[in-house]
Amino acid sequence: MTSISIIGIGNMGSAITGIAAKSGASVQVVGRDQEKVDALAAGTGATAALFGAPLTGDIVVLAVPFGAVEEILATYGEQLGGKIVVDITNPVDFSTFDGLVVPADGSAADVIAAAVPTAKVVKAFNTTFAATLASGSVGTGTTTVLVAGDDQDAKDAVIAFVTAGGVNAEDAGSLKRARELESLGFLQISRAARDVIGWTGGFAVAK
Repeated sequence: MTSISIIGIGNMGSAITGIAAKSGASVQVVGRDQEKVDALAAGTGATAALFGAPLTGDIVVLAVPFGAVEEILATYGEQLGGKIVVDITNPVDFSTFDGLVVPADGSAADVIAAAVPTAKVVKAFNTTFAATLASGSVGTGTTTVLVAGDDQDAKDAVIAFVTAGGVNAEDAGSLKRARELESLGFLQISRAARDVIGWTGGFAVAK
């Protein structure tokens, strides 16, 4: 059975937990607020854990803002070695909403991969809003999660639990494509922040 640890119990973490639970995986949710962690676990059948507790998943989803990644790596860096680490972050400069806080030729996923070189880093979920993950749809189409990474088996494992959880997933290529995915995520966030689109909408993938 696939085992997944999800660090973060906000809107994105909750939505991804729902997908992971629907996939039939063994799910651990990790957060700082005991009451909220317990509530999310009870509602999805996941196991609750407070931040700092050992990770039980072979797949670890970092469902947190980019600014929280440094502390997670400091706390869990050794445990992440050899695991599939899913980066969902969009490193937006929220002080200006006019750019990203990583180099133009880099990505948040690159930062994580450099910090934990033995982990199999996968970029996913950053081009979808929590509402479209939870509902499973964008407009009239099914929500699609774009997945990038250098380890094919790791990407396939993420794609497998996402699709088993009721939404679509597409292989977006190597981890270098995280740059484009983060740019797409930034564009979508900036449009929603200006009320051009709703937080229940976003970009869709049609074939």
